[in-house]
Amino acid sequence: MPGKIEGKVVSITEEGNLVTDISEEQLTGVPRSDQVAIRCDEHETVGIHAADHSEPEFTFLAFLGPSGFLELAIVGVSASDMLGIREGESVLIKW
Repeated sequence: MPGKIEGKVVSITEEGNLVTDISEEQLTGVPRSDQVAIRCDEHETVGIHAADHSEPEFTFLAFLGPSGFLELAIVGVSASDMLGIREGESVLIKW
Protein backbone atom coordinates (compact mmCIF):
# COMPACT_ATOMS: atom_id res chain seq x y z
CA MET A 1 0.00 0.00 0.00
CA PRO A 2 1.56 3.32 -1.02
CA GLY A 3 2.21 5.96 1.57
CA LYS A 4 3.14 9.59 1.87
CA ILE A 5 4.35 12.11 4.41
CA GLU A 6 4.04 15.85 3.94
CA GLY A 7 6.19 18.42 5.66
CA LYS A 8 8.10 21.62 5.05
CA VAL A 9 11.55 23.15 5.28
CA VAL A 10 11.82 24.77 8.72
CA SER A 11 15.44 25.91 8.75
CA ILE A 12 18.66 25.99 6.77
CA THR A 13 21.98 24.84 8.25
CA GLU A 14 25.21 26.80 8.00
CA GLU A 15 26.24 24.40 5.18
CA GLY A 16 23.02 25.16 3.29
CA ASN A 17 21.20 21.89 4.06
CA LEU A 18 17.42 22.10 4.17
CA VAL A 19 16.10 20.89 7.53
CA THR A 20 12.50 19.66 7.45
CA ASP A 21 9.90 19.16 10.15
CA ILE A 22 9.71 15.44 9.27
CA SER A 23 11.03 13.54 12.30
CA GLU A 24 12.83 10.23 12.50
CA GLU A 25 9.76 8.81 14.26
CA GLN A 26 7.55 9.74 11.30
CA LEU A 27 9.91 7.81 9.02
CA THR A 28 9.57 4.55 10.97
CA GLY A 29 8.48 1.93 8.48
CA VAL A 30 9.35 4.04 5.42
CA PRO A 31 11.65 2.04 3.11
CA ARG A 32 15.20 3.37 2.71
CA SER A 33 15.43 2.07 -0.85
CA ASP A 34 15.00 3.83 -4.18
CA GLN A 35 11.25 3.13 -4.05
CA VAL A 36 10.99 6.25 -1.86
CA ALA A 37 10.82 9.62 -3.63
CA ILE A 38 11.41 12.92 -1.82
CA ARG A 39 10.25 16.09 -3.55
CA CYS A 40 10.89 19.72 -2.59
CA ASP A 41 9.83 22.47 -4.97
CA GLU A 42 10.41 20.90 -8.42
CA HIS A 43 13.49 18.97 -7.21
CA GLU A 44 13.34 15.25 -6.47
CA THR A 45 15.65 12.58 -5.07
CA VAL A 46 15.17 8.93 -4.18
CA GLY A 47 16.03 7.02 -1.03
CA ILE A 48 16.85 8.14 2.48
CA HIS A 49 20.57 7.91 3.14
CA ALA A 50 22.62 7.60 6.32
CA ALA A 51 24.25 10.81 7.55
CA ASP A 52 27.66 9.26 6.85
CA HIS A 53 26.81 8.45 3.21
CA SER A 54 29.48 8.22 0.53
CA GLU A 55 27.57 9.86 -2.31
CA PRO A 56 29.65 11.90 -4.80
CA GLU A 57 29.87 15.70 -4.94
CA PHE A 58 26.81 17.54 -6.28
CA THR A 59 24.41 14.66 -5.49
CA PHE A 60 20.99 15.83 -4.23
CA LEU A 61 19.97 13.55 -1.38
CA ALA A 62 17.86 13.13 1.74
CA PHE A 63 19.24 11.91 5.06
CA LEU A 64 18.43 11.86 8.75
CA GLY A 65 20.30 14.76 10.29
CA PRO A 66 21.88 14.92 13.74
CA SER A 67 18.80 16.74 15.02
CA GLY A 68 16.61 13.70 14.31
CA PHE A 69 14.86 15.33 11.35
CA LEU A 70 15.04 14.69 7.62
CA GLU A 71 17.46 16.98 5.79
CA LEU A 72 17.90 17.62 2.07
CA ALA A 73 21.38 18.41 0.83
CA ILE A 74 23.60 18.67 -2.20
CA VAL A 75 26.93 17.06 -1.36
CA GLY A 76 29.69 19.65 -1.17
CA VAL A 77 27.57 22.75 -1.87
CA SER A 78 24.68 24.70 -0.39
CA ALA A 79 21.35 23.14 -1.42
CA SER A 80 19.59 26.36 -0.43
CA ASP A 81 21.78 28.48 -2.72
CA MET A 82 21.92 26.01 -5.63
CA LEU A 83 18.18 25.29 -5.68
CA GLY A 84 16.85 28.60 -4.40
CA ILE A 85 14.80 26.85 -1.70
CA ARG A 86 13.97 28.75 1.46
CA GLU A 87 12.16 28.08 4.73
CA GLY A 88 8.48 27.25 4.30
CA GLU A 89 8.87 25.25 1.07
CA SER A 90 6.81 22.06 1.10
CA VAL A 91 8.38 18.58 1.15
CA LEU A 92 6.63 15.40 0.04
CA ILE A 93 7.80 11.85 0.64
CA LYS A 94 6.05 9.11 -1.36
CA TRP A 95 6.54 5.36 -1.53
